[in-house]
Amino acid sequence: MTSQINTTGRVDVAAAAVDYLATRRALGYKLRQQGQLLTDFVAHLNMVGAEHLSTAVAVDWARRPAGADPVWWSAKLDVIRGFAHYLQVLDPLTEVPPTGVLPGRDHRIVPYIYRPDEITALVAAAGRLGPTFRARTYQTVIALLAVTGMRRAEAIGLDRSDLDVGQGLLTIRNGKFGKSRQLPLHASSIQALRLYREQRDQRHPTATTDALFLSTVGTRLICDNATATFNRLVTDSGITWSSQRRRPRLHDLRHSFAVGTLLSWYRAGLDVEPRLPLLSTWLGHIGPATTYWYLTGTPDLLAVIVDRLDTARDGRP
Repeated sequence: MTSQINTTGRVDVAAAAVDYLATRRALGYKLRQQGQLLTDFVAHLNMVGAEHLSTAVAVDWARRPAGADPVWWSAKLDVIRGFAHYLQVLDPLTEVPPTGVLPGRDHRIVPYIYRPDEITALVAAAGRLGPTFRARTYQTVIALLAVTGMRRAEAIGLDRSDLDVGQGLLTIRNGKFGKSRQLPLHASSIQALRLYREQRDQRHPTATTDALFLSTVGTRLICDNATATFNRLVTDSGITWSSQRRRPRLHDLRHSFAVGTLLSWYRAGLDVEPRLPLLSTWLGHIGPATTYWYLTGTPDLLAVIVDRLDTARDGRP
């Protein structure tokens, strides 16, 4: 534990934040984005000269940038709220921001469900990146996320040894909550990953990291950089979205995979409900209740469900 009392006798908020994150990570939480946000908030406290964490300062920080979605403001404040509960034990003058102080906390952002042709367009746009190795990297990452529904961080966290070509398996180690799992992939996916690994080894034969996906300088990809690059590819691929919707995200490939899997099961005439635990296990969820969050009612999915219900009512086989 770091010293949480500074030389003036006050609580060292920065040190407290470090210990708070360390404590929660010891419980299995990754807290990558939350850690970045909390670090930024502590810097904001220092910038405005606040001696104690107050609701007013927290809300002022959370509402930046001014043009962001209110849901994002609320998500940021949620991060500070958890830390404030921890800090209040050390500093009784700490204020815990109340729930509901910002709009949008309970509003779910509807994910963008990519059509197959849009995923093809994204991979093609990635192929136009430069240099060639960077293009190949992003083509492979996007395609892998599309066909597996992996989390962004899981794909970036893969090591080259996690690909077992002989068994046709991809191992995800230390996923969310520290869980690991193996994904049996189609032969075409294994072949694509094998080819990329060969190119990776040729391009960076002395890489100092075991990461499967490398940057142009031979380091593991950075999640935020991957997201920024993907955002540019969305525009370059010609994908459009309603002004009322959030911009299509890299994470939405995970939602698209879940919806696409469900749609394929319905179209194949399979009994979907008993198969949901399989989808949950594949996605690395603790159970179907979490997976339901990813199952957006697209027109195609709703159409096959309605058809299935009509068939059941008519007594047709």
